[in-house]
Amino acid sequence: MAQAMSSATSFRPVDPAELKMTAEPQAPGASAIILYRELYRDDVGGTSHTDNYYRIKILSEEGRKYANVEIPYYGGNRGDIIGIHARTIRPDGSIVDFDGEVFTKSLVKGRWFKYQAKTFTLPAVEVGCVVEYFYTRYMPEGMIDSEPWILSSDLFTKAAKFALKANSGSGNLRWTWENMPPGAGKPEQGPGRVIRLELANIPAFQKEELMPPADQLMARVDFIYSFGVPETDPIQFWAKVGKGWTDSLESFIGKPKSMDEAVTQIVGPNDPPEVKLRKIYMRVQQLGNTTYEARKTEEEEKRAKEKAATNVEEVWKRGYGNIRQLNRLYLALVRAAGFEAYEVWAADRSRYSFDPSSMRSDRLNQNLVLIKLNGKDIFCDPGAAFTPFGLLPWSETGVAGLQLDKKGSTWIHVMDPTPGQASTERRAQLTLSDTGDLEGKLTITFTDMEAARLRVEGRQADEAERKSYLESLVKGSIPTASEVKLTNQPDWKSSESPLVAEFDLKVPGWGAGAGHHVMVPVGLFSAHEKHLFDHASRVYPIYVSYPSKVSDDINIQIPAGWQASSVPKGWSDHENLLTYSFKAENDKEKLHISRNLSVDFILMDKIYYRAIRDFIQQVKAIDEEQFVLDAAARATK
Repeated sequence: MAQAMSSATSFRPVDPAELKMTAEPQAPGASAIILYRELYRDDVGGTSHTDNYYRIKILSEEGRKYANVEIPYYGGNRGDIIGIHARTIRPDGSIVDFDGEVFTKSLVKGRWFKYQAKTFTLPAVEVGCVVEYFYTRYMPEGMIDSEPWILSSDLFTKAAKFALKANSGSGNLRWTWENMPPGAGKPEQGPGRVIRLELANIPAFQKEELMPPADQLMARVDFIYSFGVPETDPIQFWAKVGKGWTDSLESFIGKPKSMDEAVTQIVGPNDPPEVKLRKIYMRVQQLGNTTYEARKTEEEEKRAKEKAATNVEEVWKRGYGNIRQLNRLYLALVRAAGFEAYEVWAADRSRYSFDPSSMRSDRLNQNLVLIKLNGKDIFCDPGAAFTPFGLLPWSETGVAGLQLDKKGSTWIHVMDPTPGQASTERRAQLTLSDTGDLEGKLTITFTDMEAARLRVEGRQADEAERKSYLESLVKGSIPTASEVKLTNQPDWKSSESPLVAEFDLKVPGWGAGAGHHVMVPVGLFSAHEKHLFDHASRVYPIYVSYPSKVSDDINIQIPAGWQASSVPKGWSDHENLLTYSFKAENDKEKLHISRNLSVDFILMDKIYYRAIRDFIQQVKAIDEEQFVLDAAARATK
C-alpha cells in the first residue's frame, strides 16, 4: 500500500487536554464529539484506496454507544475494508488496544452491489475516554473510488482534514460541493495534483423522520473524472453522452431476424396491443436474471466466466442476462412486434436527487423501456425482479430520464406513481375476551410496488427469515406488545400477483377495564403514526419513498351480554395530497372499524410542514379514541 501523506494510517499522539475535557461549548449537551477526523484518498496506481481516521471523545454514558463501531461499505466486486486498528485511551492516559474480532454485517443487498459493514466494539470504554480507529477502504484493480467526501456526521466535529491525490491517467478531475458548513473554505488543488480541504467546528447533522436521503443533505464534496476536453456546457455534455449511449444501444439490439421469430412464439396475431406487451414482458421475466443471482452453483460459476453477451440475440439464445441486457432484449422484442419504444436512462433517487447541470452521467444508472401506445407512455423495467408490467421500482419513479433516439437524446420525466400502485390492505377478524385480550385472524395484502419491494428485500432470505420479517412488520404496526404467527406461505416469486400474508394475532390487554366498563382503542395498527412529526418545527423537506395507501377493515366480536355505550364518531379529511377516513360502528355484539390513510406525494417543501403536521396530529387523535363497552355482565360473575 502506498504510504499516505497524512496520519490517517497511524495513531496520533495522546493529547492530555483532550483527556481532561468534559464538554464542548460549541456542542452543548453532546454525548460525544469527533475530536479529529482525517480522510486521504489515493487514486494513483492500479489500486484506488482511501485511508480513514477517527478520534472520538466520550462525554456521557449515552456516548459510550460510539464504542460500537460500524464501517459501511460496498462489498463484492466494489471493494473491501482492511487494516482496521483501534484503541481506547482512558482518562488517566493508559491505553487499551483493540484485539477482538471484526464482524461483517449485511445492510442492503442491491442489484449491483452488497452494502454491508465491518463492525467491532472497542474495549474498556467509560465516560471521559477517547476512542480512535483507522482503516483503509480498497477498490478492486482498475476501479476508482467514486464515493464523495461526506463532511458531516451525527456528531459535532472539532477538526477534520480531507485530501485526494488525483490520477492523471483517469482523465480530467473536477469537483463540486454541497451544503458546506458555515465558514468552510473550498477544496483547493495543490502540488502533485492533491486536492485538500481543512475544516473546523462542523455542526452535528440533524436527522428528522421522513427526510430526503441523508447523503444528499449532508455537507459533501463530489469528484468526477472525465476524458477529453472538460465540458462546461451541460447541453453539449449530454448531447455527447446521449450519442455515445445511442450508438451502444443500437449496436447491442440491432435488427436480428431471430427477434421476429421470437415474437411469433410469444404472442398471437389477434392479441390486443397491451396483451402483446404483457406477454413479451412476462416471457422476458422468465429468463435467468444474473443481477439477482447469488452465485453458488457450478452452472452460475460457469456463466460468470463466459464472455459478456454482445447483442440481444445472444441473450435470447442463452436464456439469461443481467438487468440491463434483459431490458434491452425487451426493447428489441417490443420493436420487433411493431411498437414505438425507446431506451431511457433514469436517475436512482435512493441516495441522491439528480440535477442534469451536474453533468454526472454515472448518476443515470438505471435503463428502462418507454413504450408509446395510443398517446400513453408506458414505462417498463422487466429486468427489475418482481416488478409488474407498467410499473417501476420506487427509486426509478418521479425522476429525470434521458430518452435515447437516433436523432438525439431528450430529457423526460419518468412516471409519478400513485397511492393505488403501492397499497397495503389489512383485514382482521378478532374476538375480545372478557379479560380484554384481542385474538383472531389477520390477512395483509401487499400490491404492486409494495409487494415488489418486499419480494426484493426477501429474495435471498430463507423461509424462516421471511416469516420472521413479516411477523416483525405486524408487531411494528401495533402500539403495544403482541403475539404474531404467520400461518400461510406467501408467494414470494410472482411479479403480477399481490403478496398475501395470513397471521394468527393476539394482543394481550387491548381492552382496559374501568369500573363496569371496558375501553377498547380503535387505533390497532397506529404505531407508525404515533410519534410522527412530534416536533413543532422542521429543518428539511418532507420526503417519502413513494405514494402509498393503507386500508384497515377490523371486525371485533365482543363477549355475549356486553354492549357498546359509546362509539367514536366517524371522520374524513381530504387535504389534496393527504387523505384520511375513519368509521366506527357497533352491530349488536360486533364492533367494526374502517380506516384509510393515503399519501400522494414524494417530496414536499418544509413550508407545508405545519399543515401536514396538523393533519397527522388529527389522525393520531382519532386513533386514540375508544369504544366504551358496558361490561356489567362481567362484574356479576
